[in-house]
Parts: sequence; structure tokens; C-alpha cells
Amino acid sequence: MTAMSPFAGAIGAKRWATVADGIEIVRGFPEAARARVAALYWDAFRGKLGRVLGPDAKALRFLAPVLQPDYAFSALDGEGTLLGVAGFSTPEDTFVSGEMADLTRVYGRFGAIWRAGLLEFLERPKSDEILVMDGIFVAPGARGRGVGSALLDRIVEEAKARGLSGVRLDVIDTNPRARALYERKGFEAQEAEQLGPLKWVFGFAASTPMIKAV
Repeated sequence: MTAMSPFAGAIGAKRWATVADGIEIVRGFPEAARARVAALYWDAFRGKLGRVLGPDAKALRFLAPVLQPDYAFSALDGEGTLLGVAGFSTPEDTFVSGEMADLTRVYGRFGAIWRAGLLEFLERPKSDEILVMDGIFVAPGARGRGVGSALLDRIVEEAKARGLSGVRLDVIDTNPRARALYERKGFEAQEAEQLGPLKWVFGFAASTPMIKAV
């Protein structure tokens, strides 16, 4: 018997569109794929969060339970294999929604306190007028196929459907490839925000907010 992808038939009416190269964008992700989504997220953001949430095993133990499918879109291929995910935030909740209790569960009380303090510096302001991105990542084998572009398009459509004025994301100075994609998709850079001494913790010196009107 052929193994079935956890995405196959799991989203149903939540499908959005099939775009170039057979990529389909769906809302959320099924529970059976939670560990896979967490692993791809960690692979994408380990460079920035490794010193705070690492080692890998603990990071995944923390991330997997706190991911909120209602605040994400997934990209699938024709067989239902996960290619990438884009998360977003609203004033109500966010894709990665861990709290102090979640940190304490994995890192202990003291470990949770200093980690929470550092993670606050990466918090993006939530808005009633603009949809805020909460991470976008593509599986290594799916890069270069337009997955990121398709996910960004879906996030923009979500902002329109909610009657919002735009989408905001933040790109770090060590990721020029991502910034180039965002610029091609019509996002405009705002004033860069300097991280100061915390650059030695997070591995980047500045983050640039980028906004696209919808």
C-alpha cells in the first residue's frame, strides 16, 4: 500500500488555488503534519534563534505544540507533499504563539525567563490595519519553484479578504535573497531597525520592515 501524505484530502474546501508548477495553496495544516511544519520552521530560522531556543531537540519540543494552523497557509505539490508554509499574526493570535508556560515546559523556569526576555526583542507590533507576517519558509528541495512567491500572494489575498490596508513583514540584513523576493512582489522597505549588542545573540545586526499596500 502506498503511504498517503498527511495533507492528502485533509483540507478539503479550504483549498485556495493551484499555481505554477502544480503548487497548491491551502489554509492551515493537518495535525499529522505538525512535526514536519515545526522541523521546516526550525531549519529556516535556526540561524537566528539557535542561541535562544537550541539545542535542536528542545527547540522542536517547544515549537511543535505552539504552532497555530488557523494562522498559516501551506504550499503542497500534486501528491500533497508539504513544500512550504507562511504564517501571519493578528491582534487575536499568531502562527507561533508560545507563552511563558510553553517555554517553562521545555527549558525550566529560569531558562524560560531569560529566553522570554530575549524573544521580546523580536516581537513585531500587531495591527488592526495591516496583516503581519509571522515567518515564511520553503522546504530545501522545493526552492526555486515559486513556492515562496505563491505563499506571499496568498497572504496578500488574506489581507484583502479581511479588509486590511496592507501586509507587513520584516527581513534581516543577512538575508538579501529574501529581500529581493519581497521587493519583486511589491513590498517597500521602511527604516531599518538596529539590534545593537543583541546582534551577537541573534546573528544579524538590523531588521528592515517592509510593507505592501493592498
